[in-house]
Amino acid sequence: MELSPSTLNRLANSGLGAIPAVVGVAYATRASDGSPRLLAWAAVIGLVYIAVRGYRLGVTCDNRKATIRGYLHTRVIMREHITAVSDFPAIRWTTRTGRKRWTPVTAFITSPSETAGTRLSKERITAKLRRWARH
Repeated sequence: MELSPSTLNRLANSGLGAIPAVVGVAYATRASDGSPRLLAWAAVIGLVYIAVRGYRLGVTCDNRKATIRGYLHTRVIMREHITAVSDFPAIRWTTRTGRKRWTPVTAFITSPSETAGTRLSKERITAKLRRWARH
């Protein structure tokens, strides 16, 4: 089961990296030679990474595990280790050694400034994730 935000929301998530990347390219092309140009291109690479990850935010669930894709990294959690899915939303889980952990599901965090339809869609997806985790 693939859980991801709407296309419009995915584009907004990728804007976090894409918009500054465009500014970085403009600066890098006009920067003097040397370290300012090198730093600008390094920043552009990092921002493009954030833009791509922002577009791909979401959760993939199969019979055994949940794969949570965030802005910076991907976490795989075995289903039997999941103890709850909070309203934040975050997945609460326990490691094999018994340590309690939680992993935020960035794709479905709601904001007071978003539309009611977007908020409702994210809440439905979180409920679907919660139902999957209980089985």
